[in-house]
Amino acid sequence: MASRGPTVLGTDGTDFMHRQRVASHYTTSVVNKSRLKFCIYMHYMLFCVMLLKLSQDILDRLDIFILELEELYIPKPRLWEWLWTSSILLTFVGLQAVKRNHLTLLKIYGILTLNLSLSPALYACVYYFRDMYNFIETRDLSKVSEVWQGYPVALIWYAFLVVALQVHSFQLYFAYQLYLAWSSKKTPAAKKRS
Repeated sequence: MASRGPTVLGTDGTDFMHRQRVASHYTTSVVNKSRLKFCIYMHYMLFCVMLLKLSQDILDRLDIFILELEELYIPKPRLWEWLWTSSILLTFVGLQAVKRNHLTLLKIYGILTLNLSLSPALYACVYYFRDMYNFIETRDLSKVSEVWQGYPVALIWYAFLVVALQVHSFQLYFAYQLYLAWSSKKTPAAKKRS
């Protein structure tokens, strides 16, 4: 609490402002932590969408028969879908890294995000590109190799993949920004001071 007494002559009372600055890597860390958490929560939402798509195949493997799901004729999942779905496990690593400011966990999270999230999504973009291109050029469903409920599967996947690629790109960007902020605390100059 500030005193209400008179200030020293020759000062306006703001000479303490130089002590109120927070080091830039702390503010960068706080901002990018919250942004990375938001991206991870978006990853959870995308995971729920993918889980809905994979639900019929999962239930078939468990020998559970639900007539309503069988009547939808959902296309069989591809390998990239299973790989992308497994990327939900890496989000827990990311959340632990953010919670503890743990540099090694953050590196692991970045590498796994690249390999299990971004790479399968990029592969899917390449895989469905021809069907998407043919549909955009002709608007003819006969030129598309796979159709579900009157829509090209490539179009449905591209709607999912555009969002997924943005989320994963931002995840990597914010993780890299956190890596820079956290590793700046461990510079040789900082070690000499301690």
